Amino acid sequence: GLAAVPNPSELFLAGRPSNEPGSVVVASMDGTRPIFCELQALATPVSFGAPRRTAHGVDHTRVSLIAAVMERKIGMHLVTQDIFVNLVGGMSIQEPAVDLPLVIALASSVKNMPVAEGTAVAGEVGLAGEVRAITGTEARLVEAARIGFTRLVCPKANVKSLPHRGKVEVVGVASLTEALEALF
Repeated sequence: GLAAVPNPSELFLAGRPSNEPGSVVVASMDGTRPIFCELQALATPVSFGAPRRTAHGVDHTRVSLIAAVMERKIGMHLVTQDIFVNLVGGMSIQEPAVDLPLVIALASSVKNMPVAEGTAVAGEVGLAGEVRAITGTEARLVEAARIGFTRLVCPKANVKSLPHRGKVEVVGVASLTEALEALF
């Protein structure tokens, strides 16, 4: 039969390596329930002709789109990189709030710089490089505090509507440049 999983976020984050470049915690929503999971990205120089874009757990097309936005808007040269993306634990996220974590994971891999421990990220990225508002930010913040995260990076447009922040620092960003400055 089926057994209830009281804390899926802890299940998906178990065994997560600390201070590893290319890894970021996604503050995602599954319906109305916040679930935090690890997104890993690896960017390596192309070994053959055209660069590969491989994705598990996130939309393959979204990975290509985000890579193009990063190339054009922040000058991160990904056209010469194979990109591999994996959402750990077999999760699959379809919501647009996975965009910003994808940008951060790719930038972390390219720069070989880890995201600070205790940081979770959520936000939609537009084609102009802007970070757009998402739904469920308050629930994501509550879950972040409950499972021990100390920092939530999210769209600046969502920060004003958050009533109580507790011990979690909320960092609002309006663009990819701001997001990279805040995290690296």
